[in-house]
Amino acid sequence: MAGPLRLGPVLRHVDDRSAAVWVETDRAATVTVRLEDHPTGRTEWHRPTFAVHDHHYALVEVTDLTPGWRTAYQVLVDEEVCWPEPGTPFPPSTLSTTTGDGAVRMAFGSCRTSVPHDALHHLTHGVDALRTFALEVADGGTGPMGRRPDLLLLLGDQVYADSTSAAMREFIASRRDLDEEPGPELADFEEYAHLYGLAWGEPALRWLLSWLPSLMIFDDHDVRDDWNTSAEWREQMEATSWWHGRIVAALGSYWVYQHLGNLSPGSRARDPLWQELLRRERDADGREVDLTAAVDAFAGEVDADPTTYRWSYTHPLGGSHLVVLDSRAARDLTPGSRSMLDGPEMAWADEQLTGGHDHLVVATSLPFLLPRGLHHLESWNEALVDGRWGRWSAVVGERLRQGLDLEHWGAFSESFDRVAAMVDEVADGRRGQAPSSVVFLSGDVHHSYVTEVERTTGSRILQLVCSPIRNPLPRAMRALVSGMSHVARPLGRLLAASAKCPTRGGRGTGWPVPGSTTTWPCSRSTTGTCVRPGWPAACWAGRTTARG
Repeated sequence: MAGPLRLGPVLRHVDDRSAAVWVETDRAATVTVRLEDHPTGRTEWHRPTFAVHDHHYALVEVTDLTPGWRTAYQVLVDEEVCWPEPGTPFPPSTLSTTTGDGAVRMAFGSCRTSVPHDALHHLTHGVDALRTFALEVADGGTGPMGRRPDLLLLLGDQVYADSTSAAMREFIASRRDLDEEPGPELADFEEYAHLYGLAWGEPALRWLLSWLPSLMIFDDHDVRDDWNTSAEWREQMEATSWWHGRIVAALGSYWVYQHLGNLSPGSRARDPLWQELLRRERDADGREVDLTAAVDAFAGEVDADPTTYRWSYTHPLGGSHLVVLDSRAARDLTPGSRSMLDGPEMAWADEQLTGGHDHLVVATSLPFLLPRGLHHLESWNEALVDGRWGRWSAVVGERLRQGLDLEHWGAFSESFDRVAAMVDEVADGRRGQAPSSVVFLSGDVHHSYVTEVERTTGSRILQLVCSPIRNPLPRAMRALVSGMSHVARPLGRLLAASAKCPTRGGRGTGWPVPGSTTTWPCSRSTTGTCVRPGWPAACWAGRTTARG
């Protein structure tokens, strides 16, 4: 990529007083964000780059802003204006602060592959919703909701480390033999850096991410398919020659490229790796800090003991509240006491799931509410692996678990019940004033649907699933998924009953989840809009025709 600005700018956490602008440069430098104007008179904020594995990054915290203010901005690298790029066909990038209490319009989705935008790849991978949306807005459009969103929430599989494109495989082959493990999958930080460049580097997407604030959380393909499915899965991966390098690179690059920008200024100031960077900068005498060893050590430590770090976070949505749950790295995989969220993570979630908001929005990369038959099937499989019918059934159950990807919330039944009970209390006003709704946002499953819990009291409880942004199920699989929804319902209920698994969620709460939920698909399946008037979020996945 030409010029000193290798990637970005990416506008990340924005609130009523601050904004975070992330960039990757081609060298050690000072990065400046310059506002076109501002009432306070201050228009420039600076940050030195830091290095990780010979790549250079900066996250510029633009502070002391005015609520509800909007202005164009530039990015400078060592006093050279690098953004907007000369001759760009796109409108100026703008930075907009929130008002702190107004409504927030949020777009969300998951699962985006980075392949060419031609007829062949439109057939095999679908139309890229993010790029399509960027092109529409650049032409003066507003998108499917009639108004630009205020925020973009990406719910996992932002990059595919295990299913690589031809361009990514070509890069890997230039460095090592594809016949050696891990083959065409990613092996180290350098390959992750190149993959992020492919994913975020195309002009339309760069422009979109430069003005639309974004929040993110990982899912399995950011690391590897079925990441942390079970203790046996972990043992199988750790027995390979390449897994340790993969997970260290995956988590380290995730902190740099995705997680750091999720954090508010206060949360970032408390982040131990950010604190280490600031400490080293004070002693660096103006030289760029190399954070490589610290990032690698950090990634290895949090993988070995997930309780030492929290990837989950919260974000204000005007009068509403967003809680983003890590449903991958925070798992406790101990046989017999599996949990989607480990002890500290579950306690943190318990603190965050409260009333007193217009809406409570809970984001988890994996759907909390599966179609009821699939939920029961996963609960049955969990009991099978736990030895409900002896050792032989546990072996068969584990093979089914990994082969059929039975690792959603239904496969962590105790965690499901605990979170269901928390949400039930929120909806009934037992954790502060009941919100108008509790809304789960999810992705992962490569098809979109809406679920509402049938309740007679309290707030509405809904789930919106939007997947994929660009990676649809093959047509044969779409038919299979549709058929399974009907077959799995009676079969799953029968199997769950045979294993004496509860077929109603929320033990002791009276909340019939998911046995008495109503589920319907989006009006356009994987290419439509999941909305109803008054809902606090919208999802879309390639509803318009791509151009170019």
